Amino acid sequence: MAFKFLALLALVAAASAVVLPVAVKHVEYADGPAEYQFSYSVHDDTTGDIKSQQEERHGDNVVGQYTLVDADGYRRVVDYTADEHNGFNAVVRREPLTQKVVKTVVPVAKFVAPVAHHYVAPVPHISYPTYYHH
Repeated sequence: MAFKFLALLALVAAASAVVLPVAVKHVEYADGPAEYQFSYSVHDDTTGDIKSQQEERHGDNVVGQYTLVDADGYRRVVDYTADEHNGFNAVVRREPLTQKVVKTVVPVAKFVAPVAHHYVAPVPHISYPTYYHH
């Protein structure tokens, strides 16, 4: 009798269940023209890493320049623009440096593994279980 009562109660609960509405939140983002500018530069005499970049964006127009020092002692300068009408355009120049870039060689620490003159591999000891039948 208790089982019939619980089954009827579960059936009534399932029939009277109501689906709750889900709250939907819509977020509006500003859809204005993109505006930014940035620049950075690196000048590391130890590694010879010398480079820089600067860029500006106003709406769909991007203007920028980056420079780097090649291994052959020339500075490469790239001036670029990008816009909706012409796409990406770059003008590359190679300029000789007034002074040579000398890369200093960092000494490498050498590690020599010790030499094993005499080595004896351990002998494995295997013991099997012993079964006795009486």
